Amino acid sequence: MRILLTNDDGIHADGLEALERIAAQLSDDVWVVAPEYEQSGASRALTLADPIRVRQLSERRFATTGTPTDCVMLGVNDLIPGPRPDLVLSGVNRGANLAEDVTMSGTVAGAIEGMALGVPSIALSQMGFYEEGTSFEASETFGPGIIKKLFELGWPKDVVLNVNFPNGPIENIKEVEVTRQGFRDFQIRHNEKRTDLRGREYYWVGFQPLRSNPAEGTDLRALYEGRISVTPLHIDLTHAATVHDLKGKLGGVPPKV
Repeated sequence: MRILLTNDDGIHADGLEALERIAAQLSDDVWVVAPEYEQSGASRALTLADPIRVRQLSERRFATTGTPTDCVMLGVNDLIPGPRPDLVLSGVNRGANLAEDVTMSGTVAGAIEGMALGVPSIALSQMGFYEEGTSFEASETFGPGIIKKLFELGWPKDVVLNVNFPNGPIENIKEVEVTRQGFRDFQIRHNEKRTDLRGREYYWVGFQPLRSNPAEGTDLRALYEGRISVTPLHIDLTHAATVHDLKGKLGGVPPKV
């Protein structure tokens, strides 16, 4: 199996090293194309107004000045010689990618680009890192088996799989749950106004480590309760019920003021 790895935390991220160890248990044909610098929150951004520089670090390892989407596109189309990858793995992200966060995640976007190019793709993220002592142990312990099983089972071509691992002692992680994407009942993003050493104001954007009260069966609930979450995602954002409702009210001749 030929595997392409990427991430949004950058080529030097500990999570990418963890992903390389995971992939090494599945194949000896592993390639890495990752951003030179952190691209967290980049979503599916493409680098259109600037050139993308590529730095080859070893035979199968590349860093680019682009986004995770750029990296997967370049890896599949240009940087990997011979056959296309059989699998794209994106991560392991430092922090979970759950609920509405998946629309902003560069980690999930890397997997989506793989899917768009016709390659089965999985995003992997590790909960925690607000808490002291969090590591990638859970990802490395359970990731290889889950990836192998998923690849054997297969999934639709227009779907990516979003896998999130809980933090804490691995002996407490006993279940995998196939979940749906949740949605928080309050907003955890916030901005903080600060002043630099020259007296100029600036803002720092981040996340508050607060937990919502999600429904059963969601990715959020599974992680909160210590289960590994596997969520099938696709990029058709159409809300079918509203389409049906509006068709009977807005279709036909355009309305006038």
